[in-house]
Amino acid sequence: MSGNVLVDKKKIMELVDQLRLAIPQEVKAADEVLSQKDHILNQAAVDARRTKAKAEDDYRVRLDQNEITELAQKRADQAIADAEERVNRMLQQSENESRSRRTDADAYALRSLRALERQLHEISGSVRKGIDMLSQETAAVNGSVRRGDD
Repeated sequence: MSGNVLVDKKKIMELVDQLRLAIPQEVKAADEVLSQKDHILNQAAVDARRTKAKAEDDYRVRLDQNEITELAQKRADQAIADAEERVNRMLQQSENESRSRRTDADAYALRSLRALERQLHEISGSVRKGIDMLSQETAAVNGSVRRGDD
């Protein structure tokens, strides 16, 4: 008898395939969130520049009129502050979403790897039992052959 033990290759390959499929999807989702974050930040920057340019234009047009100039400056400042606040809010929201997705992806990967580890441990235990059983049978056969030779 040899020391080889059969392992269900199909079952092992299915487990490996499941991990290969699941983990990249979570990573892809996290990448998508990061991409959305970049898009939101870019859009917010464009909006902020547009708002700032408009506020500056308003300011120049009303420069000759003292009262109106002060009002325009206040509006421009408020528009810029509002745009900056909106950008900061969107940035924070997108960072929170990205962090949450990444945490979820990491947790899923960890659960999957732990499940695979348990399954591999069970398979390893089965392999160990098979080896032990075959070793005992081989020892028993070798012992009876020696007694028969006596």
